[in-house]
This record gives sequence, C-alpha cells and structure tokens, in this order.
Amino acid sequence: MARVRSRPPDPCTPPSPAHPRVSAFTPASRSRLTRHDLPRFPDDSLFDRIARAVCAAECLPRKELYEAWEVARRVRRIIRGRRVVDLAGGHGLLAQLLLLLDDSSPDAVVVDRVIPASAAPVHTALVATWPRLERRVQWRVGDLAREPLSATDLVVASHACGALTDAVLSHAVAARAAVAVLPCCHNATTCDAGPLTGWVDAALAIDLRRAQHLEAAGYDVRTLRIPEAVTPKHRLLVGVPQARLS
Repeated sequence: MARVRSRPPDPCTPPSPAHPRVSAFTPASRSRLTRHDLPRFPDDSLFDRIARAVCAAECLPRKELYEAWEVARRVRRIIRGRRVVDLAGGHGLLAQLLLLLDDSSPDAVVVDRVIPASAAPVHTALVATWPRLERRVQWRVGDLAREPLSATDLVVASHACGALTDAVLSHAVAARAAVAVLPCCHNATTCDAGPLTGWVDAALAIDLRRAQHLEAAGYDVRTLRIPEAVTPKHRLLVGVPQARLS
C-alpha cells in the first residue's frame, strides 16, 4: 500500500470546524468586565489604562467601555475645552473620558432621572488612577430639559432612547451649546422622519432630519460613525454653533 504523506497546514486556510478557535473578544458584548479581564489590557496606552480601571470597578458591560471611548475620542477631535454636560448619562463614563482626553475642560455634570449603582465604583476606580478627576464630576437627578446650560458647554448624550435624543438636541440648541449625540431606539411615531422614508429606512431618515435641523439652527454639523462592531446604532452627530456676527 502506498504511503500518503500529510501536508503541513496552510496558514491561509481557516481552521477545521472540528478544531474551532476560541471565540473572539467582542467589544459589543454585554458581559461585565471584571478583574479576570485585566490581562486583556496590558499596554500603557490611555485606552488600556482606562479599561483596567473599569475592570477593577467590576460593574460595567464591555460594550459600555468601548462605546464611551469611541464617542469621546471622536468628539474631542472636533470640540476642545468647555464644561461637559452628559444628559441621560447614567454611570458617567463618557463624561469622565472627555475630561481625560482634554484636561482643559474644567468639570463635568452627569444628569439622569436615576443614578445607577455603577456610577460610584466607576468614578472611584478612575480617580484611583487619575486623582485630578476628584471633585470635577457631579451627578444630578432630574429632568434633563431643566438642566441649566450655557453657550460654553459641551452637551453629550450616548444612546438617549428615541425622542430623548431630540430633547437633548433642542435643549442644547436653545442654549447655543456644542452638542454630540449617538442616537438609538428610533421611533417613526415619536421622532421626525420627514418625507425621506420612501428612499431610506426610518432610523436613517430620523437621523438625517436631525442633522438638517441642527444645520438650520446655525450649527456646523459633522456626521460620523463609531465602529459597527461596537454597536449597530453607530451614527454620531456632532454640532458646533457658528459664530454670530454682530
């Protein structure tokens, strides 16, 4: 009988289903980050240092870390300084990342109807690494539409559901504040889709109308995306008020 020589494995060939690779570390996972995840973030980069702090807090889903990071770094490429006002901000990670990415912002306030239990441990873990955050972040329970704003503020809202995003935009525009929103839970009944749904799906139509309204209000508008691997609701809308001529 002739001997059959086995060929070495082709590095370009996917592994056989009988020997699957270990599942990938997915940034969109809702699994909670814990100290067991610390070895995943070994570098001295700012992101890895933040990730290690969030792991030490042991209370946030992985998705929350990646969403906040991707939004914050894009916003800071466009808008520097200003007091940060995180509306419907929950645990406040986004507000604190904005302070870490640009220390010229004096402070931040996080407003929500309920402050989650995760807010305190996340802040404590971040302050342990960056003591300059201490006493620069406040949480307030209340209606976001009643939060006082000024033209020197940066208003942010990540995944404010449905018409809540529109409320954030309206409140920021009334104060002539800079604004950045990552919308979600689009609802054609409660949100303005305009006449565009004959060409595009309702969610995109709603976000297009938001960009149009912001531009009509005298804002320079930027339409960006965060990685879809983090969230399918990945459209980021950023607006900076244009200077008014006297």
